[in-house]
Amino acid sequence: MQDRLLKTWWRSGLVLLLLSAVMVGASGAWWLWRPLPLLQTTVDVSIEPGQSVRSIAQTVVLSGVDVSPTLLFYYFKFSGQSRLIRAGSYEIDAQTSAIQLLNKLVRGEENLKTMTLVEGWTWRQFRQALNKSEFLKHDSNSLSDEEIMSHLGKSGVAPEGRFFPDTYHFSKGSSDLDVMRRAAIAMDKHLVTAWQNRDLGLPLKNPQEALILASIVEKETGLSSDRRMIASVFHNRLRINMPLQTDPTVIYGMGADFDGNLRRVDLQTDHPWNTYVRKGLPPTPIAMPGAAALQATLHPATSKALYFVARGDGSSQFSDNLADHNAAVDRYQRAVSSKAQ
Repeated sequence: MQDRLLKTWWRSGLVLLLLSAVMVGASGAWWLWRPLPLLQTTVDVSIEPGQSVRSIAQTVVLSGVDVSPTLLFYYFKFSGQSRLIRAGSYEIDAQTSAIQLLNKLVRGEENLKTMTLVEGWTWRQFRQALNKSEFLKHDSNSLSDEEIMSHLGKSGVAPEGRFFPDTYHFSKGSSDLDVMRRAAIAMDKHLVTAWQNRDLGLPLKNPQEALILASIVEKETGLSSDRRMIASVFHNRLRINMPLQTDPTVIYGMGADFDGNLRRVDLQTDHPWNTYVRKGLPPTPIAMPGAAALQATLHPATSKALYFVARGDGSSQFSDNLADHNAAVDRYQRAVSSKAQ
């Protein structure tokens, strides 16, 4: 009788133990898969290189995830994946579970932001765009142009035109200097490749001159199909030592003094970027040329054209001599004036 009671108690205890284990397991599974409670709609978590697992768990909680840091630490620790967690900037939304959070950290699924540099932007416009970004650390704000270029490993190099226009992805909280560095490296690569594959016989001495002329082509092009012909005009002028006579260089040299209206006196006022009074290329680029402008500059159309004038629809009329050019100016400028009246 006593043995039978002992067996019954033992079986009941075993059942209770098994039930407890099942309940604990179910509770653990429920915690792992349920959405993490957040203190706000979304939470940004920044994991730094070299952080310990315990520190990472603490960082997640301090960022606004309302769970026990100890519980999170032990989950990370005993998952077998804690050493695979990657540094970066992550976004946690209201649907993210503990399992999904760990997967995100291990896969490095960062919350990336973007910055688009536009073809034809000047250095000043580039800096303004960086300064407006709420997702970047503005480490360059207190630096001069010279100091910035020194930080980028380009001491003594003017910043104008030295950054490649493209869309760049970055983690929230990245330094604006990192975006600059990537854009500068990209321009170097594009310029070197374009220069190495250039047409023979161009009146350009080095990649810097190619970059300067490409920036002018970028600013002068209204219709992409005209780009190689516009480059051809400037090459033809350089070959015969004829002034480039391009308005965008004059405007660039005027800086903040340009009020949107280019006057005859502006074309006659001497400064290093006035290509009406000075022959050859200006001392620096006047904007960021894109890949198409670089290609057109180093693979221009074959022509004898020395002049071009805007038709008013974005395209240009090209002429081989001054008489034809004057006629084209008279024709198209009169048409523009008539439409304006």
